[in-house]
Amino acid sequence: MLAVPCAARKRPPRAATLTAPDIAARNRYINRARPVRAFGVTGKKRIQMTGSTRSSEGLDPRRRRLLFRCWHRGTRETDLIMGRFADAHIADLTEGELDQLEQLIDVLDRDLLAWVTREYEPPESHDTALFRRLQQFHHGDGPK
Repeated sequence: MLAVPCAARKRPPRAATLTAPDIAARNRYINRARPVRAFGVTGKKRIQMTGSTRSSEGLDPRRRRLLFRCWHRGTRETDLIMGRFADAHIADLTEGELDQLEQLIDVLDRDLLAWVTREYEPPESHDTALFRRLQQFHHGDGPK
């Protein structure tokens, strides 16, 4: 086989570089993403979205397990809603409220999210005082 010198090899033509008129024309057809305010995240106050801000040190095993499960539900939206609430209130919940929280953890993410965002009314079995506290906490209206 003969070796072909580099200069003699055929190269594919280079893609044409975009000029200012081409870029301007292309921008007409591309919709820019608009900022979206979702799940209590705004530009005014920063909410840490990386996970729990509370240490489980000093909590009994049941509360530790519930704190972990609130932050690891399945979807990021419900992780943020349940996890932030658990960070703030897990140490103060009574045994009955811990039972209610365990009941809420067993609900499907899409149902819980619809109930908390007030898209749908929760069924009577889940419409508890703890659930209403969770809703108030998420929406920022009323006592926390």
